[in-house]
This record gives sequence, C-alpha cells and structure tokens, in this order.
Amino acid sequence: MSQAIPSIPDFIDTAIVGAGPHGLTLLTHLLQKNKKMRRKMLVFDPSGSWMTRWQEQFAALEIPHLRSPAVHHPDPDPFALRRFAASRPSELYPPYDLPGTLLFQEFCQDVVQRWQLQNSVRQATVVRIEPLLNHPYRHLRLWFEDGRSLVARRVVLAKGSRQINLPKWLDRVPVQIWRDRLCHSSQVDLRKLQLAGERVLIVGGGLTSGHLALGAMDRGANVVLMYRRQFSEKLFDADPGWLGPKYLKNFWAEFDWHNRWQMIQQARDGGSMTPAIMTQLRRAHHSAKLEFFEHCQVVDAQWQGQNWQVCCDDGTSHQFERIWIATGNQLDATTEPLLSEVQSVHPVTIVNGLPVLDSYLRWAGCELFVMGGLAALQVGPTARNLSGARMASDRIVPALAKARMASDRIRRHN
Repeated sequence: MSQAIPSIPDFIDTAIVGAGPHGLTLLTHLLQKNKKMRRKMLVFDPSGSWMTRWQEQFAALEIPHLRSPAVHHPDPDPFALRRFAASRPSELYPPYDLPGTLLFQEFCQDVVQRWQLQNSVRQATVVRIEPLLNHPYRHLRLWFEDGRSLVARRVVLAKGSRQINLPKWLDRVPVQIWRDRLCHSSQVDLRKLQLAGERVLIVGGGLTSGHLALGAMDRGANVVLMYRRQFSEKLFDADPGWLGPKYLKNFWAEFDWHNRWQMIQQARDGGSMTPAIMTQLRRAHHSAKLEFFEHCQVVDAQWQGQNWQVCCDDGTSHQFERIWIATGNQLDATTEPLLSEVQSVHPVTIVNGLPVLDSYLRWAGCELFVMGGLAALQVGPTARNLSGARMASDRIVPALAKARMASDRIRRHN
C-alpha cells in the first residue's frame, strides 16, 4: 500500500523552508518566546524529517565530529548539549569539546522530542515562492514539486544552498562522462566505494577535502590534494571573535555593504583544515600515500577510457582514476531559484550575491526572512554555521513573535 501524502493546508501563518539545523534552531527559539506558535507553522523539506540531509552528508563523508564547540546547537539553552553528554564525555573531542557526530545527531533528536516537533515537518520540495501582489496583506504562495501549493503569511528560507560551485574547466567536460569518476563532493558516498590501487584527485582546500582524502586512503587509494592557494589550518573557519562584539561591533558599524562583504571574505579567508586533520594528512604524505599540489589548478581534463588525463596550469600533466571536486556551494541570491520571483517583484540590493536584508533578516517589501549564508551581510562571517543559526534566530524571532501578538490583539478587538 502506498504511503498517504501528508495533508498540506491552503493557508498557514508561518512556513519554514528547510528542516536542517537552521530551521530547527529557529523553531525552538520561537517556541521559547511564544508556545502558541506551534500550531501556526509548518516546516517543508524533501526528506520529511528533521536533520536528514545533515546526517546523510556527515555519514557519507564519515565525519567523526563537528568543527563547532558544544555550546553551538539548535536548543536555546547553550548548556543543553553538555548536559546531554554528561555520561558520554569521550564523545566530546578536544579542543573545546567538539561533539561527536552520533552524539550531536542524538541530541538533535532529543531536542525535537522535548520541543514536541516530531510532526512539524511535511515532506515537500518547495520549487517556487510567489509574492501575491493582489493580496491585501501581500502574502506569499509556496509551490511544491508535485503541483500543490499553499499561501503563507510569512516564509522563512532556512535551507542551505544546493547550487554547487564548479571550476570553469568543467564547462569543457561533457556531462555524460561525469558519472561516478568525476563527482562534486556532495555526490560522494565513501561507504559505497572500494578504491584499492586507484589514484584520486581531490580539488579544494577546505575541511571536506581533508575528510575525502582520509576516507579514500582508508579504502586503498593514493590521493592528490590540489588547491589553488596554500593549504592552511585553523581550528574554526572564522575566528571566534566573530561570535560576539569583539569583531561584530565594527562589522555592524560599517554601513557600506561592499566593505562588509570584504570583511566577510577576509574573515573566512577561503578553505582551511583543522590542525587534527592536517596532522593526519601530513603523516599520510610522509608515508607516500598522499601528495599536496599547492598553488596549482586544473586547466583541462579528458577521459581516456580508463582514467583522466589532467593538465595543470604549471604545465604538468597527470593521470587519475577519479576526480572529486570539493569547492563548496555557491551563495548567490541572483541564481537561487526560490528567490528569482521575489527579487523580480521586490528588488533589493545584491552585493556579490548576498542580499541586503533589514535588521530582522527580512526581504524588503514582503514577509520573507532569510537564514544561512545568504544572511551574512547582516549576521556576519559565521552566518552559515550553527552559531549563525542562533544569531539569525535572535533577529527573526522578535519579528515573528511581535507580528503574531499584534494579529492576536486585532482578532480579539474585532
């Protein structure tokens, strides 16, 4: 018997697009402020459940623990995860008590149960956000992949970017020969691979590259890590000073959006590895299982039946059985499908792909709120991280709760 499709109402007060860490963080912070909001909102996600994509990505890359310390998580109480881990101290990794992947996953399940959010998510893929100009309150209509739709008074976009960032040379590689021998990192599942004797090229200098390299070597591959810059190591992808007023005070005092964008780029400074991962990679390098190609870029790659012939900008050429592209995802409001119609009807300033939002992270002209990396001009360099989810919630929750209380007063008065 086929499973019944969960009902979707014609109208809802608040719709949250995305059931990942940002959506979960927002909902717990909102319910802490106003528990009545629970029956006023729904979350929409292709998986139909909380944190599914996050879990799949961590499992596919066999990531043992998070990069963020234990105080960063979806619950409003910063010490909730430490209490949850009280009997499992070995699952908090040094330095700074980084939560193990399983620990964090089970903690998030506990958060969902404690806040009674098990039935908040509907399995539905949002493909379009339509501003309703003729509606007296300018509501938004969400269109789903299966043709259904609903009208929402407010919408929060809380999903990560699915737009993968690809090097220019890939434009010359026919799509039909990509398959499993040329993949973006988001398409790699280490658990399904046997790589004994293979030579694998991994392009990119971020932490994902490190996890892929370790996983490939565990399966018998020889790995080349290639980065257009020099590989660098940092505990976090942005200095902890960006989590509070130390750096954010000057950031928020800067009113030139282009200058803010530059501050974000300087703070994140491209991809980096953690010291623990770099230590493992250097050991592999000393045992000749891994090579570092720094200040090096691919200019051309051709499939020759059994392997890739790769030409680099330094004039060298190399052969590989596989190429994995670990160059991250794009953060660009101008190419985000869900924002195209909103930007057409309610145009806002876009600075190098990032929209200028109001202080509540609201899109000017409508009740659309944005979380994650696209909110970086307001939240700062850690906008896409767990800490950024909390900072975004601190801005959005007052707008949602205040609007809800105002409408309740009007209803009682009428």
